[in-house]
Amino acid sequence: MAWYAYCIGEKQAFPALARHRKPVAMESVFGVSGNQVFLYPASDLAVIVSEHNPQETLNQRSGVDHARVIADCFQHSTVLPFRFGTVFNDDESLRKSIRSNQRQFLGNIDKLRGRTEMHLKIFVDDCCGREVEKRLGAEGVGREYLSNLRENASRARERQTRARAVSFQMHRLFIPLDEEVSCRLMDNGKMMLDIAHLIDRKCVERYQNKFITTSAVMRECQMQLSGPWPPYHFVHRLTRPSHAPSQPAASHVAAAAPTVPMMEPAPALA
Repeated sequence: MAWYAYCIGEKQAFPALARHRKPVAMESVFGVSGNQVFLYPASDLAVIVSEHNPQETLNQRSGVDHARVIADCFQHSTVLPFRFGTVFNDDESLRKSIRSNQRQFLGNIDKLRGRTEMHLKIFVDDCCGREVEKRLGAEGVGREYLSNLRENASRARERQTRARAVSFQMHRLFIPLDEEVSCRLMDNGKMMLDIAHLIDRKCVERYQNKFITTSAVMRECQMQLSGPWPPYHFVHRLTRPSHAPSQPAASHVAAAAPTVPMMEPAPALA
C-alpha cells in the first residue's frame, strides 16, 4: 500500500502512539482526496500519512489539504513538513527512509522546537521609478549597448541597496531568531520583499502588536502579515539532500509552501 506523507512529528506529542506499534488513525482528520490521516510510528518519531492511490492526480485542492493537515499537527508537535506530493510506495520504503535519516530529523526537530514562522510581505515603491529596464541587443556590441548595460546595473544596485535597508529595518524592529528574505520587482512598479521570520511561539502576540505599530509608522510601505505557520522556510534550510533518489524519501523533507504556489498553508494556532 502506498502512503502519502505530510510531515514528521514527535512521537511523544501523540499519546495514542504510546500503546500502538502500528499506524493509528487521527480522529476527525482527513487529508488528500478525503483519505483518513494516520500516525505512523517510527522509533521516537511519528510520520503523518494517509493511504494513497498512485493513479490519482494531485490538484490545487490537494495542496490545500496537504497544508491543512500539517497545520493541524503543528498544534500538537514540532513538525518537519514534507514537500507537497511526497509518496512512499510501501511500508518498507517509508520505514527505511525514516530509519536512515532519523538522527538528522531528531536534530532538526530539536532546533525548531517551540518556534514558529511569521510571514511578512512588504511592498515598496521602486527607487528607480517605473522606467522599464533597457533591453540589451542580442549582438552585444556598440556604445549604446554598453551604456544600457551600465544603466541597468546601476538600477539593480540601487534596488538592492533599498531592499537591504528595509530588510535591516525589519530585522531590527522584530528581532527574529532567524530569517529568510527574498525580493522581486512587481509589474505595478513596486518592489516586494518576502520575509519569513522564525520566532518563539510564546512571542506571537507581541510580534503581531509590533506589526500593527510598525505598519502605522512606515506609511511609505504596504505591509501584510500572515502566520503563525509551521517553520517551512527553516526546515528547507536545514535539509539539503545531496542527490535526488527515484523514490521520494524522507530526506526530502522541506518547505511545503513554496511548492504549492496557488495558496499559503493554513495557519496553526500559537
